[in-house]
Amino acid sequence: MVNLGVFDGETLVANLRVSTDARRSSDEYGLMIRDLLALNGVERSTITDVCMCSVVPPLTGIFEEVSETYFHIKPLSITAGVKTGLQISYDNPRDVGADRIVDAVAAINLYGKPVIVVDFGTATVFDAISRDGIYLGGAIAPGINVAAEALFLNTSQLRRVELVAPKSAIGQNTSTALQAGLVLGYAGLVTGLVERFKSELGPEAKVIGTGGLATIISKEADVFDDINQDLTLIGLRMIYNMNQTAG
Repeated sequence: MVNLGVFDGETLVANLRVSTDARRSSDEYGLMIRDLLALNGVERSTITDVCMCSVVPPLTGIFEEVSETYFHIKPLSITAGVKTGLQISYDNPRDVGADRIVDAVAAINLYGKPVIVVDFGTATVFDAISRDGIYLGGAIAPGINVAAEALFLNTSQLRRVELVAPKSAIGQNTSTALQAGLVLGYAGLVTGLVERFKSELGPEAKVIGTGGLATIISKEADVFDDINQDLTLIGLRMIYNMNQTAG
């Protein structure tokens, strides 16, 4: 999923989502975004700056082209060399996904440190930032939707199910058994990893959830201090402002 936000100063005035499809051309994405902006009451001519991060390499160039063609703006892409204010303690800092850096910057500024970010996307990603504000690393597990789709595609008798918590952990039919394994199972995964992270970061570390299924999992895993679905967009705005000031 591609998430786009429009800010007026520090206020998020529009939050748009389009499905990820590397087969779409820049013109197809450009027209979709143009129409979504119009539906949300945003004039294309009012867009003055663009900042983006991408972890899907085939789409990076496409969205840079969308920005330049439809908004006449060269976007700031979060890559090596962009000022983020974040010290990264990772074997190879270039291996850290741009979205993880952006989430960490937003979490530090909004919630303080130490802080743990759990992002429920294509992958379920855990990020740890120390009390000194250093990005230490984290953990990566398959996303819930990815796991569910893998079960459906690789087992002939399992079906797609709605990702909601069942009434009982002991499923009495295939659908509720899958829901128990996926929703309650991932709640257990989150609870266990957060507990381990806190044993290394300190018990005072705040835990922030973001991403599409964060709200569902938060109902079953009592570990979150806040759910912030706009964390990445807020982080992008913060990093863009840092680089404007630096420039």
